[in-house]
Amino acid sequence: MTAPFPAVALRDVVALTKPRLASMVLFTTAGGAWLAGASLTWPVTLWALLGTTLAVLGAHALNCYLERDTDALMHRTRNRPLPAGRVDPRLALALGVGLSAASMPVLALGTNPLTAALGLLALVSYVLVYTPMKTRSAWALGVGALPGALPPLMGWTAVTNRVQAPGLVLFAIMFLWQLPHFIAIALTLKADYDRAAMKTVPQVMGDRHARAQSALYTLLLVPVTLLLVPLHVAGTAYAVVASVLGAAFLGWGLLGLRRDPGPRWARREFLLSLVYLTGLFGALSLRA
Repeated sequence: MTAPFPAVALRDVVALTKPRLASMVLFTTAGGAWLAGASLTWPVTLWALLGTTLAVLGAHALNCYLERDTDALMHRTRNRPLPAGRVDPRLALALGVGLSAASMPVLALGTNPLTAALGLLALVSYVLVYTPMKTRSAWALGVGALPGALPPLMGWTAVTNRVQAPGLVLFAIMFLWQLPHFIAIALTLKADYDRAAMKTVPQVMGDRHARAQSALYTLLLVPVTLLLVPLHVAGTAYAVVASVLGAAFLGWGLLGLRRDPGPRWARREFLLSLVYLTGLFGALSLRA
């Protein structure tokens, strides 16, 4: 009897799930749960993190399966397991479906149906809407930001079983943060995305318009982050850190409005966005 799939290295199977991206999702999910009072409900929080992990890993595997042909066209992704031919596409499909299917009962039974419904929305919007939309419309940027913004709200609802203002603010922070973050990626990898016919904002609207959008989204993001203070889930220390980080992030974004900021601007915008998000959620642990 032959095996259903050819032998494959474990590292290639793991690579299908994009673990580094998944770790960021878990970071923001845990942040939402922490602010909602996770210290009082650790079992529920752990179930939330497990269910979210399964959903994210499954979504990434399905994304790799659906994008294997376009991945083969880009220098950045052509050595991934599927376009490089190291993994059978059927294995990626089975892995993605299996992990995704397992995530829903874990979230529903381990936390609550509301969190499971949000997880299903994130999964479906990422795999069935955002992924195919990337080669059709620049509006994929906003659509893709939806599933990326839901994890902190899921962390909040896992603990509270309610959609409340602080959870919605966390959702808004992640939604707005992703827009300049991914515009920076699109600017940096523009040639690669051209090869795959991806419809990013720079491809469709031009680099200058993309940088203007990035600055606008950052301008909206900074005051939204401060809403957590009057909602009494963050204190003075967070307000100071959020203000300083926000000023730096916005200042760099505004520098992109120059006629020709050079290729280094987008790369530094990308790195600054990561520092900004890490610092922001780190500051949220400061309750004072």
